Amino acid sequence: MINVWGMTDIGLVRTENQDAYVVRSNEETGHLICVVCDGMGGHTGGRIASKLASEVFVDTCISNLRRDMSEQEVRSVAEFAVSAANSAVYERSREEEELRGMGTTLVSAIVWDGKAVLNNVGDSRAYLLRNIKSAQSAEESSIIRVTKDHSLVERLVDMGSITEEEARSHPDRNLITRALGPGDETISDSYTVSLNNWDCLLLCTDGLIDTVTDQEMEEEIRSCAGSSECLNRLLEISKSQGAADNVTAVLLLCVQ
Repeated sequence: MINVWGMTDIGLVRTENQDAYVVRSNEETGHLICVVCDGMGGHTGGRIASKLASEVFVDTCISNLRRDMSEQEVRSVAEFAVSAANSAVYERSREEEELRGMGTTLVSAIVWDGKAVLNNVGDSRAYLLRNIKSAQSAEESSIIRVTKDHSLVERLVDMGSITEEEARSHPDRNLITRALGPGDETISDSYTVSLNNWDCLLLCTDGLIDTVTDQEMEEEIRSCAGSSECLNRLLEISKSQGAADNVTAVLLLCVQ
């Protein structure tokens, strides 16, 4: 069984929430689909892009997933859904001048039978926490960042020019190198993880990442045993650190 919770908040600085998330279960096929998007572009463009991309992604998955699909088939559905979401945002941006160039990040999870296929475009992330019920010492952190950001600072980290800690406060940390919508095509990265009893997946936008450390995320998820309360606590921490951007997260807990 998968328990799932989500939250989104405008934060303390922005005048509009341009994040979006959708969670939907397909009881017929046994798949749970979750997606988180962080929009960008113009006064309303970001909000439209994230909402449209998240809805089209989930609708496309629901229409194409079938029971007893292989892992590779599910990955293909996810990649097709990303492409469909990109096309929807791109075509909408061409309809109105003020929406030109709008786009959005995307991070998603399709979960079934103890497995999850994750996809991402941009700098919204997926994290995996193993067995949140187990005792952990300070030296045994087990939060794993599954996805890789498509961003300028990620490239700098890969090159060894800056550290991951320096990337958190780098002035160009919000410059992404890949998004849904600005062009007629985009490519997502795809990952597959196994899910065991008391494992958690966290999907989130950079509004959370920029204000809450990986260690704080793990501490709150473990201390709240993966309940909705930990999302409230993560939002409180983010706001205590200024919450300059919208903050959105979806948390999944596997309980067998």
